[in-house]
Order: sequence, then structure tokens, then C-alpha cells
Amino acid sequence: MRIMLVTDAWDPQVNGVVRTMKRVITECEALGHTWDIVSPNGFKTIPLPTYSEIKLAFGAKKVIEERFLEFKPDAVHIATEGPLGWAARAVCLRHKFPYTTAYHTRFPEYISARFFFLPTWMGYMYVREFHKYSGRVMVATASMRDELAAQRFKNIIPWSRGVDTDLFHPSKRKDDRGPFKGMKQPIWLNVGRVAVEKNISAFLDTLLEGTKVVVGDGPQLEALREKHKDVHFLGVKQGEELAACFANADCFVFPSLTDTFGLVILEAMAAGTPVAGFNVPGPSDLIPGTGAGAVNDDLATACREALACSREVSRTYAETYSWRACAEQFINNLEPLPVPERRRFWKRLARLRHALRLRRRKPKPGEKIETKPGARPKSPARAE
Repeated sequence: MRIMLVTDAWDPQVNGVVRTMKRVITECEALGHTWDIVSPNGFKTIPLPTYSEIKLAFGAKKVIEERFLEFKPDAVHIATEGPLGWAARAVCLRHKFPYTTAYHTRFPEYISARFFFLPTWMGYMYVREFHKYSGRVMVATASMRDELAAQRFKNIIPWSRGVDTDLFHPSKRKDDRGPFKGMKQPIWLNVGRVAVEKNISAFLDTLLEGTKVVVGDGPQLEALREKHKDVHFLGVKQGEELAACFANADCFVFPSLTDTFGLVILEAMAAGTPVAGFNVPGPSDLIPGTGAGAVNDDLATACREALACSREVSRTYAETYSWRACAEQFINNLEPLPVPERRRFWKRLARLRHALRLRRRKPKPGEKIETKPGARPKSPARAE
């Protein structure tokens, strides 16, 4: 298929949405599918208030429509609820073309965490309207599906995630603890955006023996570094360096209350590191009953229980998730027009666009024009 992806989250951002979509695209290309990716790159953007690393592209509707008409996609997927997502939504609705969306982040809670004066009910009004006409709203977990259903969302369908079990591997654990050499054990690790919605303060305020390590960057980094002098902040790590951090930690701590899945949970488990988190959507879907970690309303309790979990069991559990299965599920979730209807759609649209171009310009004296592709030329007088 020819798939158009519209996303407000893309390189150079480093987050779960970007990493998920890039890996899904790679897997889908291997299956023979073709993509057109519409992201903030190439547009004039403004930084998101309180989070300048995220760029917002406004006024992109015309460009998105032009790319839509030129690419002639078989399916359109809108990944985010930002300005580009709204513009793509408007284009699809205008042309009566089906599209799918995804719910990657608990957006109302995310906004409320950043802007305390905005209640979550306002956020749910926003996202419910955004996903209202989506043919399928993809969600990562069963608890997220139930939560959105309770908020009167429609057409909800599951879409799980995968993990790179070759990159994130227990073999990268070293006797000297590699990147954590010389640090007091056990090593408690957190990886992700250092931002208020990730609730990292809950992790850093939890009383734990050993050493706490935070990998990542974000708007809250300097404030947390100033407050927690005993915590090691290592900045952004990627590839082999990131994999080494996961493998050499004793427990991965995931304090977020706004993520719908938590890709880093699987990455830690794939490296053999058990995970501790709150009993909220995401951790509560992935961890309980697996022996690969623990969840609890008290984070300290979850951490102590997770520390006792088997590293071998954590690895084995992570191996049940594959990116190929994730990509195939994504493709099955798309809502393309049936092939005959799709052909009629693009032919009809081509005729309409041709007629519109004719109406917008006046013929030159003596010029012969066509009223539609393949029609017999008419004289300017008859055409008028």
C-alpha cells in the first residue's frame, strides 16, 4: 500500500512516538509498503511553550493537501493530535477519505501536568473531538482501551509495540557495570524525557539504597540536577551506549503517569533488567504476573519487589514482543478504501481538479481546452 503518515513528533525529537513509527516504517517497507511522511521538518515552526525542543508547524493544510493529492495514498494515518494532525484531519474530511489515528500519550493528563490551570476534562474534550471521525483509534493496551471507552471514544482497536531484542541484550552487562563503574549498587535507572509529565521527581524523591541514574534530556533537567546532587544525570544516550545503560542497571524505574505504553519498559526487560512502576495504564498492562517487574501505588515497594525479580525471566518475557508483529498489526488496523472504490475516488478527484483548474483561468483567444481528461476539445466559445 501507499501510506501517508502525518505526525507532529519526528526527528530530532527522541520519544516513544518517533521511535515506534520509525521502526514500524522500516518493517513495513520490508513488507513492500511505501510511505510519505509529513512532519514538522520543512515547515516554519514555533517552539511549544515550556518545551522548546518540540516544534509546532502551523498553516500546513495547503501543503498537506497538495501532498495528499500528489501521493494518492491508499491509507492515511495521523499519529498525533498537534497542528499537523488537525490539518491532515481537515484534508481527509474535506475529501471524504478515511483515516486512522493513534493515542500514544494520555494527552489530557500530559497537558494538565504542564499547565495546571487546564483541567483534564478540557483535554478530553479536545482529544475526543480530534479522534471523533477516525475510522480506527489505535491504542497500545487493554487498560487504555477501557479508559478511552469510558470517555466515550469510538472505534478503538489494539495496536501493541515491539522491542529490538538484538540491540537490547543481557550480554552487554559487564562485571564492572560498564557506564556505572564505581557507583554504589544497586543501580536504579530511568530513561526518557526529563520533563514534568514524566514524573521523574517521584523516582528521585523515593528513598532507595544504592545509586539513582537518569538518562535523557529535557526542560526539567537543570532544576532536577540542582535539587538532587546525589543523582547521576548522564544526558542523552543512543544505540550501544543506551543498551549498555539498560543492561548494567539493577532495576529500571518507570514513574510516568501519562504514558499509554512505555516502550522503555520493554527495552529494559530485553536487556534483562526488571522494571518497577506505578499501577497505571502502561506498567499495569505489561508487568503484573510476568515475573519481570512489579507495580504498586507505592513506588518504593514496587522497586524493592522488582529488584528481587529474575533477569532471565525479564529477558524471556521481552522476547514475546516483535517489531514485525507490531508492523503487521498496524497494517491490518489501517482503513484503506477497497481497491475498486479507491480507483473511482482518485479518478473522480482528478476530474474535479481538472474542471476546477479550467474554471480558474480564462482561455486565450482561439485556444482549445478540455472540460475533463480525455474529453473532446471544445472551442473557447462553446466551453463558455
